Amino acid sequence: MAALADLHFGGAYFDQQRLDLVVARTNALTPDLVVLLGDYGASHLEGAEHRKAMRILSCALGQLTAPAGVVAVLGNHDWWDDPDAQATGRGPIIAGEELAAAGILVLENQAVPLSHRGHRFWVAGLGDQLAQLGPPAVGVDDLDGLTGQLGNGSPAILLAHEPDIFAAVPSRYAVTLSGHTHGGQIKILGRTPVVPSRYGSRYVYGHIIEDERHLTVSAGLGVTILPLRLGTRPEIVHLTLGGQPT
Repeated sequence: MAALADLHFGGAYFDQQRLDLVVARTNALTPDLVVLLGDYGASHLEGAEHRKAMRILSCALGQLTAPAGVVAVLGNHDWWDDPDAQATGRGPIIAGEELAAAGILVLENQAVPLSHRGHRFWVAGLGDQLAQLGPPAVGVDDLDGLTGQLGNGSPAILLAHEPDIFAAVPSRYAVTLSGHTHGGQIKILGRTPVVPSRYGSRYVYGHIIEDERHLTVSAGLGVTILPLRLGTRPEIVHLTLGGQPT
């Protein structure tokens, strides 16, 4: 499968040309499943401008093709960039509405059973953990309720924008996929000075294994705050999952 995270579309770093290139390169991988891990817009866009950017983005992402589907979760910036959501503490979120209108399945504390080539599995999408601006930020995530939706013994994939939840993720999930950190976005001499995580660099990037549980954190595609990446290349994550059930 292919995973795209943190596009932050509409900023100087991520324009329509780059978006079209990402879609084309993702489709060229011929993934069985595509997952979108949140933070779709550039935070300096407001009101009608933000809605327009999300519509353009969603139309492009709607061209992604995968036989098992395209599944998305929302990130903190998707919530923060929506004034109505901040005022009411609930959705629908502009980014989510536009993605759904483009035929993309958007999950918020929901799990869905999927199948492909005779293989059955679950994809579970966690609500964002920093949805309401603070301080402190308040999440809409419900990991226990989400996990309770998983039926039978089919493998389950967890999509969670922020990787911090991984410390509490049960072994019921074969793998957790996250973004949010941008891989630190700026890396100097192998160190990431700023990581938006209460765990520091513990979950900053890559394939992480703890207690036989697996997490993959994408460095993402866009930037936020500073229009700069240093030592952390943008990426489309291409994963092959397999193995025998135990």
